[in-house]
Amino acid sequence: MATLSVNCHFALLLIWLGIWLSECNNIGPSLDDDLLSPYPYGHSHGPSHSHRHVRDCQPVVHGNVTHQTWPASKNHTGVPVAESKVFISDVPGTTRWVTGHITVVHDPLRTVSVLEPGGPGGCGMNQREVVEETARAGRCLYAQNGGFFSTRTGECLGNVVSDGVQVRDSGGLQNAQFGIRRDGTLVFGYLSEEDVLDEANPFVQLVSGVVWLLRDSQVYINQSIEAECDRTQETGKFRNFVDVVSARTAVGHDEEGKLILFHIDGQTDHRGMNLWEVADFLKGQGVINAINLDGGGSSTYVANGSLASYPSDHCVSDPMWRCPRQVSTILCVHQPLCQPEDCSGHGTCIDGHCQCQEGWSGTGCDTLVCQPPTCGAHGVCTQDGCACDAGWRGENCSQACELGFYGDSCNQTCTCTNGGSCEPVHGGCSCPIGFHGDSCEQECPLGLYGQDCGQECQCQDMCPCDPVTGSCNTLFQGEKNHSIHRAGHCLANQMFSTWREEEAHKSKPYLSEQHWLIVTGLLTSLLLASLVGHLIMCWGSAAHHPVRVDYSYVPLTEIGGPL
Repeated sequence: MATLSVNCHFALLLIWLGIWLSECNNIGPSLDDDLLSPYPYGHSHGPSHSHRHVRDCQPVVHGNVTHQTWPASKNHTGVPVAESKVFISDVPGTTRWVTGHITVVHDPLRTVSVLEPGGPGGCGMNQREVVEETARAGRCLYAQNGGFFSTRTGECLGNVVSDGVQVRDSGGLQNAQFGIRRDGTLVFGYLSEEDVLDEANPFVQLVSGVVWLLRDSQVYINQSIEAECDRTQETGKFRNFVDVVSARTAVGHDEEGKLILFHIDGQTDHRGMNLWEVADFLKGQGVINAINLDGGGSSTYVANGSLASYPSDHCVSDPMWRCPRQVSTILCVHQPLCQPEDCSGHGTCIDGHCQCQEGWSGTGCDTLVCQPPTCGAHGVCTQDGCACDAGWRGENCSQACELGFYGDSCNQTCTCTNGGSCEPVHGGCSCPIGFHGDSCEQECPLGLYGQDCGQECQCQDMCPCDPVTGSCNTLFQGEKNHSIHRAGHCLANQMFSTWREEEAHKSKPYLSEQHWLIVTGLLTSLLLASLVGHLIMCWGSAAHHPVRVDYSYVPLTEIGGPL
């Protein structure tokens, strides 16, 4: 291969032609006449055999791994998003010359997307659109056509994942794949259905090609023919697809993890390269893994929204001219985007970097600043940090509320009186011994004492006891009549008992009370006997001397004077 730095006139002519073609967008759509397909029209896009066949027929050196992974280059601050180079080169061993583009992308994860034709939803509507239109809608700096499609129906073929959204699932068809996983891993090769649907580290971009050109820096075309060629074709059409000279499009990566977009102009059977020549060219550019994408009339390259390649399809309106083909998916190089674009809903994307909200971190703002162990047993992690349980405070919820406060954020004041302590969650009062009530405002009622007034006094005569100790040597200042009655009853009994004790301790008389009663009884009997005797004597004397009655009259005049 030799670069034509001396043939300036030829280069200028080609550049002028490219500029002129880019200004002729109003010529109309193409005839789709330069078709380059690996499978017969009407045939499904992909072989009929399984992923196991692909695994079993590959070289032993690769074991059971049917794809290659490579960490993508990241965070190249201060350098352009991508570098696009135009080349004019001869094809070794031939008299052919080719023109094309090599685009080196420094941060594939944030600056490369697989876009549907015309924008989101294009594949679902079997839409086709020229690369320029899709590139403008996606604000692409550089763009080239991507996956295969049906020229009859417009259906997108193979697997398609666009900016994290799975657009199409091929159902396990074994064609060469290119994808970027969420962690930035570049993937090239053959994927099982489980690989495609992996949710642990899902694809954010994925597109299907045909033929794995380079595997681990070695040409891998023969193995790809074995893996991808449907047996019903007997390799006829598929082998011609590989060997024919045509316009080509490919994607690969170098040792540093930079993504390499490759495009050459051509026309099937006349100009361009076959896939063997493409693989050798890319290998010479230091490409490690690469797959072939749609070619022929589909091969298109756009820079800054304008056509920069030479289409091979003739125009519908005037076959004298060449027009770009309406294609399916494209590979778009754009200004850095955040992954995910919405920063997981917890941040703002600025210049390709997520500015996370308070409480969130990570390149995609998908990691809580506080993880569950951080908040301990008394809090949970939220986007604003630790949310503490009621009764707890502090950055990691490890501090109980201060005395006198309770509740969420410890911002409620306790109402406990008489030295009662406040429960930190709901504010309930724990009363000291001898008190009860919601706020510990009441002393134990008569007859009860102790913690929560749960013990009964053991005093005699219904006497009150000390509400704290239960001691019976106390007086109770009750407020209710019943309490006063009990206290009075107890006091009367105490006074009577005291009087009896005092009487018991007085000096006793010579005769006992019983003796005095006997003496008194005897004296009373003697007195009564004497009285009875005297009455009898008086009665007898009256019987022996009868009384004389004088019936003489006294004149009234003597009594009261003359009548």
